[in-house]
Amino acid sequence: MKKRLLIANRSEIAIRIIRSAHKMGMYAIVFQSDKEPDALYLKFADEIIDAHDADDEKPIFLNPNKIVAFALEHEVDLIHPGYGFLSENPDFVALCISKKLNFIGPSPELIRDMGLKTVAKKMAIEAGLPLVPGSEGPVADVLAAKEYAASIGYPVILKASAGGGGRGMRIVENSETIERNFKSAYDEALAAFGNGDIFIEKYLQNPKHLEFQILGDKHGNVIHLGERECSLQRKHQKIIEEAPSASVTETMRKEMGTMAVRFAQKIGYYSAGTIEFIMDEDGSYYFMEMNTRIQVEHPVTEMITGVDLVDWQIRIALDEVLTLKQEDIIIKGWAIECRVNAEDPQNRFTPQTGFIDKIQFPQDASIRIETGFLSGSMVTPYFDSMIAKIIVHGESRSKVINKTMEALNKFNIIGIKTTAPFCKAVLQHPYFKDASYTTRWVDLVYSPEMLEDPDDEMIGALAATIMYASEYLQLQGDIPAYENDALNVWVLNKRLNY
Repeated sequence: MKKRLLIANRSEIAIRIIRSAHKMGMYAIVFQSDKEPDALYLKFADEIIDAHDADDEKPIFLNPNKIVAFALEHEVDLIHPGYGFLSENPDFVALCISKKLNFIGPSPELIRDMGLKTVAKKMAIEAGLPLVPGSEGPVADVLAAKEYAASIGYPVILKASAGGGGRGMRIVENSETIERNFKSAYDEALAAFGNGDIFIEKYLQNPKHLEFQILGDKHGNVIHLGERECSLQRKHQKIIEEAPSASVTETMRKEMGTMAVRFAQKIGYYSAGTIEFIMDEDGSYYFMEMNTRIQVEHPVTEMITGVDLVDWQIRIALDEVLTLKQEDIIIKGWAIECRVNAEDPQNRFTPQTGFIDKIQFPQDASIRIETGFLSGSMVTPYFDSMIAKIIVHGESRSKVINKTMEALNKFNIIGIKTTAPFCKAVLQHPYFKDASYTTRWVDLVYSPEMLEDPDDEMIGALAATIMYASEYLQLQGDIPAYENDALNVWVLNKRLNY
């Protein structure tokens, strides 16, 4: 009988997992949330479970007891958490295991240890990985924080031990502001994670964010698949990712990859995961944290290695041996991923909600589109703002940058504003082109004026008129179907030479 795989997630990652499930001959099951009843991913599943979560405080994807109850009722064999939501919740994993449900991911103990940054740092030290100077564990109180910060020197960064996504994190420039920042970081961490523990590190002012993708099985075999550069961030949330990194030499790649594999082997890690490093301006690099799940940016690694990471996640959960060897991993070409979010980059990235009147993507064999939306879809306020990932592969970095610009030019949307023009501004900036950009690019370089065009309103009105007139004529059979390279509402910008 076909194995029954339940996907405890939504949008593009649910579609991505469904594709792997079908390729492996499995039966894909998803939840239909009352908060998103007409979602695109529902069209691809073999079975849909009505979540009945309209009156729930949280959507089904954040309700472990309800997910497991439905899984048992529908005789599910495996549960894939995707990313976000409960993917790194050790209690959810333990609950699945207690009910004999095969969780696609590592053990709850590993998730718990890696989720506590102070514990992960201690394990990294034991594995011989370099760390940014900082406290080995949580600091007891504000007084201890002041003393420790004075010993390593300002600026410092306060981080929630159980944190993630930038929550419970504060940069402190001097001793006068540490008390206020410590309190706010503690309160935010406690509210977000139920754990207010705070540790301190020396703040690297212009670092790069690098992460090594690893795969490990339950038999002790571990490999890495090279690095991704994720330095283009806003409020610690990634916007553009690329693989490999232009800042990593072949020697560095071998050193850092070996460290990542050694760390994963030492802690007994299995499934897909990433070992994250932060690199200073002088080329020094340090262990930062480990993510114990598939990541949003995994497609760029798949594009340059040809390895299907989600397939291997499932196979490893089924206790298969990892047949890939390190020498089998060959990096071919370059890949860039742009996250297209429903946000207005000209207005402090204000979230956008409402109907997508029209959405069209470029069509090219070297361009990979992952989305959970189509024309007529509703962008609700209940979930993450990402509506699509545009992933481009090519033989060199410069060619991929140009091809990504072309892809974004052929991405069309009417109804809401997106971060597509912001991504294009980044790709054309000298700091991105020469790969000198850091995690502070948005803070130090970006301004809304980079996207301004006095004719935006007129261009938008003209584009809408042309598009709707085109659709009307199509219904009359007078012209061919609308092409993907049609007029783009939001990104015609003379200053950026569109």
